[in-house]
Amino acid sequence: MTVRFTDRSAAGYALATRLREYRGQADVVVLALPRGGVPVAFEVARALRAPLDVLIVRKIGAPGQPEFALGAIASGGLLVLNDEVPASWADTPEVAAAVEAERRELERREQAYRAGRGALSLSGKRALLVDDGAATGSSMLAAVRAAKQLGAREVVVALPVASGAAAEKLSREADRVVCLSTPASFMAVGQWYEDFPQTSDAEVRALLRAPPDDG
Repeated sequence: MTVRFTDRSAAGYALATRLREYRGQADVVVLALPRGGVPVAFEVARALRAPLDVLIVRKIGAPGQPEFALGAIASGGLLVLNDEVPASWADTPEVAAAVEAERRELERREQAYRAGRGALSLSGKRALLVDDGAATGSSMLAAVRAAKQLGAREVVVALPVASGAAAEKLSREADRVVCLSTPASFMAVGQWYEDFPQTSDAEVRALLRAPPDDG
């Protein structure tokens, strides 16, 4: 099925209708992948009356080949290597330096976004991971693995749109994947939105501060 969304907020509202069963459940938390996933996740959290937080993912590029992702570092300081990358690579000085640089940036973003608030605990929770879309699924895959390592008992990936390959990849590791649209021809997430501006840090902070409750 192919769907085109007006903007990220509209996509979040539509996604929330597919997640109604989680509404008002005390063990549910909504985690957005910044920055573009935050406006989507805000609408989901508000509709479900669930707490909202971010789960930040920073890709780790290979030394000299930054376009080739070795893996990613996620909130909680967790390093998630791609399946085809030997674990021993993480111990090389070049990769260790890249990991440390991304770790510092991740920590900076967490502090900037949360404004001093601590991260929500995922221990024993059902975590709904939300982004504005997934082309390859690599960032969301890292988020899924990180959420599990952080103690989530169930991890649900929730996306307005994704490539078929990304949806299939994520379904192999998440407990559930809810995706509204998997177009046959997929070039970029933005092509499935009428309005797709860059989400600012200020917008992220404002949405995380706002109470996600629709009354």
